Amino acid sequence: MGNKRVMIPASQVDLTAVKYIPESIQAPHLTGFWFKFFLKLIEAPGIGSLIINHLKNENKIDEKLKYTVIPESPMFKPEFPPQEPEPAVISLEEDAKTEDRVELALKCLPKYDPASNWTGDTTASFRYWKIRDYAYAYRSKFTTPSMVAERFISAIEEFNNKNPAAPLLISFDPDKVRKQAAASTQRFEQGNPLSILDGIFMAIKDDIDCYPHPSKGASTWMHEVREVKKDAVSVSKLRSCGAILVGKANMHELGLGTTGNNANYGTTRNPHDPDRYTGGSSSGPAAIVASGLCSAALGTDGGGSVRIPSSLCGVVGLKSTYGRTDMTGSLCDDGTVAVIGPIASTVEDTILVYAAILGSSPADRIPLRPSLPCIPNFSSQEGSQSVELLRLGKYTEWFNDVFSTDISDKCGNVLNRLSEKHGCKTVEIVIPDLHEMRIAHAVSIGSEALCSMNPDCSDGKGERLTYDTRTNLALFRSFTAADYVAAQRLRRRLMYFHMEIFKKVDIIVTPTTGMTAPRIPPSALKFGETDLQVTGNLMRFIITANLLGLPAVTVPVGYDKQGLPIGMQLIGRPWCEASILRLAAAIEETCAEPKKKPLQYYDILKGN
Repeated sequence: MGNKRVMIPASQVDLTAVKYIPESIQAPHLTGFWFKFFLKLIEAPGIGSLIINHLKNENKIDEKLKYTVIPESPMFKPEFPPQEPEPAVISLEEDAKTEDRVELALKCLPKYDPASNWTGDTTASFRYWKIRDYAYAYRSKFTTPSMVAERFISAIEEFNNKNPAAPLLISFDPDKVRKQAAASTQRFEQGNPLSILDGIFMAIKDDIDCYPHPSKGASTWMHEVREVKKDAVSVSKLRSCGAILVGKANMHELGLGTTGNNANYGTTRNPHDPDRYTGGSSSGPAAIVASGLCSAALGTDGGGSVRIPSSLCGVVGLKSTYGRTDMTGSLCDDGTVAVIGPIASTVEDTILVYAAILGSSPADRIPLRPSLPCIPNFSSQEGSQSVELLRLGKYTEWFNDVFSTDISDKCGNVLNRLSEKHGCKTVEIVIPDLHEMRIAHAVSIGSEALCSMNPDCSDGKGERLTYDTRTNLALFRSFTAADYVAAQRLRRRLMYFHMEIFKKVDIIVTPTTGMTAPRIPPSALKFGETDLQVTGNLMRFIITANLLGLPAVTVPVGYDKQGLPIGMQLIGRPWCEASILRLAAAIEETCAEPKKKPLQYYDILKGN
């Protein structure tokens, strides 16, 4: 038999015998000179393969793939069984005008008292301005989009002059912002704004096309080989609603990292503590929302890249079901794990932006057979009662596998409050093969990234990538075709387990990350860093939604003893975004701690 390991079919696994084994990633933490030296070694012929193979053996990657018989057939992209309809929802037509979908979503929101929000006591507790606050201020002529634009431009220029560099945007043209704001101001003066999103400032991650800005993926050369000729589909939908698209937000280079470190343009800092990372790879989008400079932003999420930075920065991030949004016009439009998703300061604003950008691509509608998109209807009595019916799945040993018990304690308190205030029932669940899931995701996203980049990296451009990107690519190159097929067998196996779990619960609940925002080593600013222990802590709970294509949202629930944000993740059934958004809204309204004002915060609406 040798090293051979045989898995029994998923349907025969005895869940009572499953033992949780805490994750332990074996890899060095390197920055500066030693990181540069390590990279030279792993990219060298011969010795590089020896080092990579040693790391793979230490982390049992070959044991889980090469030497294991996996009985399930491969699933090369998520396949979902039919789902039961969600209660108390409003359906949105994918092919309807974007403005009409947003208007319908607006009518589903709770009642809004603009006077108390605008003139009330804002010193008692901190709150972010909502999209509806901006719309009210514009309609009431308290301010104009052009006035807000000037405050925004001034703040961005302040960020751009920081030393060391910590840019929120890496492609930014003040004149284009002023032009969009002037057009929006005129529409409000004439009494015909395009939608509730008219005049709302939004940033676009640098791997999503926003014409005429280049899409660099925060690299130094991607725009040289990939010309942007028009907006991505999701961006064009926002533009049709009158949103002011401020530019391209900073990110971890090519999305291949979880911290947001970027040695090319400068590393975006966490608004709650500038000495800490934002999380990645959508670092700029999360930070610009948390700083109050934009009501929302678009990110991409292939390995938690929307949810991780949203959690670490104390805002809301939504990863929808795979195929729910059209990826056309993004750098990761040909993968099987990534989606474009909104980041916003509140659940309400997340719903409005989601309503604007949703819509499967024509190529996905036939194989994925998406059900009709839905959002929760908060304006109905049935909507308020439906939270009580939600069954929440908690794998306690996994839930508690965190770097600091502050995280599990805060998230556990939220579950207790949901039970007390809304009657939600928490059900204990078991999820087998979590280590296999991490490996399957790494092989899947790594192989897909390498496939899309190989044609351009072969002519020397790969040497212009950052050290941590090149380190990841060296690992990805070690994966074989057999590894990829084995990973897809694991994907089907894990899908079976989760669909069985969803017969008993409606939503799986976890912390979003296993740690709060990590410190930025000063030595990492110039050359980056590799720290797979941090990566493991940040990615521990988010991989499920990417590998299996499930919808997931992170919502802020409180802070650790250092005042750093903690997020709670809600993972839903396929196509059931409405359920996780409904629960996220309930957590935000009645179960989370009051928000703290970030150290770096700009009130661009009032200019205070």
